[in-house]
Amino acid sequence: MGLPVHMVGLSHKSAPLGVRECVAVPKARMNGLLAALSQEAEEAVLVSTCNRSELYLVAPKRSPIAIYETHLGAFREYLVHLEGEAALRHLFRVAAGLESLVVGEAQILGQVRQALFAAREARSVGPVLEQAVQRALWVGKRARSETAIGAGAVSVAYAAVDLARSVFGDLADQVVLVLGAGEMAELVLTHLKELGVRKILVLNRTRARAQALAERFGGEACGMEDLPRGLEAADIVIASAAAPHHVVRVQRVKDVLAKREKPLFLIDIGVPRNIDPEIARLAGAYLYDLDALESVVAKNLEARRGELPKVEAIVAEGVADFLEWYAGHLARDRIGRLKARIFGLAEAELEAALRGKLKGLSPEEAGEVERLVRRILAKASHPLILLAKDGKVGEKIEYALPRR
Repeated sequence: MGLPVHMVGLSHKSAPLGVRECVAVPKARMNGLLAALSQEAEEAVLVSTCNRSELYLVAPKRSPIAIYETHLGAFREYLVHLEGEAALRHLFRVAAGLESLVVGEAQILGQVRQALFAAREARSVGPVLEQAVQRALWVGKRARSETAIGAGAVSVAYAAVDLARSVFGDLADQVVLVLGAGEMAELVLTHLKELGVRKILVLNRTRARAQALAERFGGEACGMEDLPRGLEAADIVIASAAAPHHVVRVQRVKDVLAKREKPLFLIDIGVPRNIDPEIARLAGAYLYDLDALESVVAKNLEARRGELPKVEAIVAEGVADFLEWYAGHLARDRIGRLKARIFGLAEAELEAALRGKLKGLSPEEAGEVERLVRRILAKASHPLILLAKDGKVGEKIEYALPRR
């Protein structure tokens, strides 16, 4: 039997940002979606990030592409479907950072871990994907500890800040407005602080979270009501808020631009996008999104290109280890089913005999007969168990033993 694992999904490699943001799954929806997906396959795990939405399934009951379209959206022309060892290798490459927009970025490892936690909570993961994701995380950790694939600042957040630096040069005297207070915003603030930016505004729907980050990085906290003031003061806006809609809208930026002489530079790394893409049409507004970071990403990759073969070798080793585990898993499953069948038949026959021809036996005698039958079965079934371990018995166990 082949490995019954399927991957169906899309990423920055196959789909534009406008499609990716349509299939991004917010945390509030994840549990219900995984519960629904668990009815479509034996196991299901969903990896949903700003740059990918990939569904991993074990033994799907219908076409994996049809399952994806039913639950996540009809984007067939952008979907990639892999199965068996290819699907497994892709998962390991994702965790190792080889499939990321910024190759080697570390955030994906935490995102894959969160995907496993969510599947556990929804009870949509079983032994195969549990092992697959655990081993993918192990591969990702090895890639970062044994190679220099993650050397330096490699993340979407860094690419955004580096893009701003390529436009402005020294950022120290620029006013930067950071929208959001999650992990990505924290990374942005880290890089801004390292570059000596002195004036940082942190704006978030929950002011307390913004305050906590602002205090750590020497910035000023703002609530949503402060957005107009923040846009007026900012030279650069970097947006990474977890919002299901546009936080910065066209009319608001129009109003801001009417009051200022200098242009407004905006970088949107949120998915779904935080900044209305129509703002790019406004004179005086320069808007960049995730798809616009490719030139920055390509430049940063050059320094780590020599590490790629080393990471690929770690991925190959991880795949081989998993396949060895899976062979043992199949053998244990076959043996378990074979034993259940053999002993089930024996118990049924013994019970019928004790009610019929052996009805007159005392409890002690009946117990001795039962122990004798079990000893004989344990010895007689050993050759069959060895065959099951080799994969020669197990798929249709009911035909391996005679019926009454």
